Amino acid sequence: MADIERESMEYDVVIVGAGPAGLSAAIRLKQLDADLTVVVLEKGSEVGAHILSGAVLDPVGLDKLIPDWKAKGAPLNTPVTHDNFYLLGEGGKVRIPNLPMPPLMSNHGNYIVSMGNVCRWMAEQAEELGVEIFPGMSCSEIVYGDKGEVKGVVAGVFGLEADGKIGPNTEPGMELHGKYVFLSEGVRGSLSKEVIAKYDLAKNSDVQKYGLGMKEIWEIDPEKHKEGTVTHTSGWPMGSNAGGGSFIYHLENNQVYVGFVVHLNYKNPYLFPYMEFQRFKHHPMIADLLEGGKRVAYGARAITEGGYQSMPKMTAPGVALLGCSVGMVNVPRIKGNHNAMLSGIAAAEAAHAAIRAGRASDELTDYEVDVRTGAIGKDLKKVRNVKPLWSRYGMLASLIGGGLDMWTNTFGFSLFGTMKHGKNDADATEKASKHKPIDYPKPDGKLSFDRLTNVAFSFTNHEESQPVHLRLKDPSIPVNVNLAQYAGPSARYCPAGVYEFVGTGADTKFQINFQNCVHCKTCDIKDPSQNITWTVPQGGDGPNYPNM
Repeated sequence: MADIERESMEYDVVIVGAGPAGLSAAIRLKQLDADLTVVVLEKGSEVGAHILSGAVLDPVGLDKLIPDWKAKGAPLNTPVTHDNFYLLGEGGKVRIPNLPMPPLMSNHGNYIVSMGNVCRWMAEQAEELGVEIFPGMSCSEIVYGDKGEVKGVVAGVFGLEADGKIGPNTEPGMELHGKYVFLSEGVRGSLSKEVIAKYDLAKNSDVQKYGLGMKEIWEIDPEKHKEGTVTHTSGWPMGSNAGGGSFIYHLENNQVYVGFVVHLNYKNPYLFPYMEFQRFKHHPMIADLLEGGKRVAYGARAITEGGYQSMPKMTAPGVALLGCSVGMVNVPRIKGNHNAMLSGIAAAEAAHAAIRAGRASDELTDYEVDVRTGAIGKDLKKVRNVKPLWSRYGMLASLIGGGLDMWTNTFGFSLFGTMKHGKNDADATEKASKHKPIDYPKPDGKLSFDRLTNVAFSFTNHEESQPVHLRLKDPSIPVNVNLAQYAGPSARYCPAGVYEFVGTGADTKFQINFQNCVHCKTCDIKDPSQNITWTVPQGGDGPNYPNM
């Protein structure tokens, strides 16, 4: 669609994604100079519609951005009061005492929040400062300048025909140009992926690693509800099959967030992450908590887990990558929102200084230095070996060795140096011939649910006549390679039932039910042939998360 003529609009800074990083950048820019023109483009139907996170929020980023956030009514209403960690067996549990935990693992002073609602509140603060925010505007293309710099983005393309061609109802969208473009798309964003590849930004970093996070909101018996309680678990049901664990957060109104994370470097293609989550809820400790309650929402998304050594270069001419577009999650703390906010602040300050100096469309090197040497870099460097220890040696080695490494890092040195991650998550998948199928119990409809029933609780909707936004590089690979050699793992790794193999023998076909997609990006990450590319559907489509 490069030959289409489009109208354009000029801004000082164009921000893609109304998550914590993008909104923090927008707010900070207007705090620094009210006359700067700043626009935020969000693909969700409203701000927060595509935001899914645990979430226990460390308010350090918000403290720096809006120090009087309490007085301004920020939705941080549930301070953490109790912090528990358990190792689960099939029928029992062992609590790990808090005392030997490194200080950084404490949740004292943190809050159980809906990040969707936090972002909605942040958007209100941004608009009061004069930021323009346009939800329902997917950014589908990068606009490059004459010197190869990022000049802007294309947003708001609607009504393409199913084959991707222009039809009578097509709206070609607009070009939004900026002196600088910030990409804060979240994990594995399509534009960020393009920019990283075009400018070879990952050439000096380790491979990025990912997890799949799935989450349900439950309303439970008030007698079982303990507002402010944070519980994490590892162990059963996955055991040696995969790394990961759970979170259970008691927020207000007798609700709990029940979540499950599966590290995507698992070897066995028969592993079914969604069903591991559903099986987890039948553990006696979890089943007792949820019995008599009801599930009111569901969602899923990928999580960046590579950490300090996997962060790519964050700047190229005219563009900066923010938050999870870089990968700033502190894996053992299961927190990244605070670093996302700090990255937005740092990018805004670098852009403001550049614009004030009369610069445009160059590299914001000060931003990169701030991230790597400031609070974000220090936060991530302390925990950089926890994930590779887990990947190489398993959960117990990670708990013991990683815990010891975090303690020594508190005093400025590491026992392990900086460990490498090894293979990327797609390459970690082994042939089906090396593994046995896993027998999963059938969901009971009370504690556990089939995927399509749960997807209905993500309130996902896609206009069905548009082009499929999940694109195959080679349509023959799913059946001829992935099914034949890997037992068709896409039918299992997708938490929304998007992919299925229909028919038998020579008549087998690969079917993409893109209408179910919750935009988690797992397929783009885990497909063993790296044959699936996730792109944005038209604006406003996808999940509509209420309080995730």
